[in-house]
Amino acid sequence: MGVGHDEDFGAFVARAWPGLVRTAVLLTGDLTRAEDLAQEALVRTHRWWRSVRRQDAPEAYVRVAMVNLQRSWWRRRAGREVLVDAVPDRAAPPGGFGTTSDPDEVLAGALATLPARMRATLVLRFYEDLSERQVADALGCAVGTVKSQTSRGLEQLRSALAAASHERIPEPAEPADTTRSTR
Repeated sequence: MGVGHDEDFGAFVARAWPGLVRTAVLLTGDLTRAEDLAQEALVRTHRWWRSVRRQDAPEAYVRVAMVNLQRSWWRRRAGREVLVDAVPDRAAPPGGFGTTSDPDEVLAGALATLPARMRATLVLRFYEDLSERQVADALGCAVGTVKSQTSRGLEQLRSALAAASHERIPEPAEPADTTRSTR
């Protein structure tokens, strides 16, 4: 692999990195994990860069690599996760609960509540604007599966977003007790 090869790949990475990380954040729900995912997909792409760069859409190749890497990660973690009856309390975000006004953060939070395959389907279908066939090819499933995952995912996403909007509405304060005991 020559210098021209590396320069060409470096230019591609510089141009594609922000979009790949945004997609990876939506797939993983975590910026650090997303950067690792995008980097690993690019490392694997670099090995095949000569043939990949001749394709019409090398970014699509990297996105498919990211989805495949993420699916492998989900499979490895599936055996290690332990289900619990109650979720432990989480720390309040800076500024307290109900202060998130950034719609992207609200959407990313709602996406994070979805099962991994549904999340990947919605991200590829609507964020990356891939066709049902392209999503099916990237996920290694049938077009019908993409359709059902999309339908169910949108329904669950709407519910999660509705719940998030209700959480942001502050509860009315209870009136102060103005009665005094006179003794």
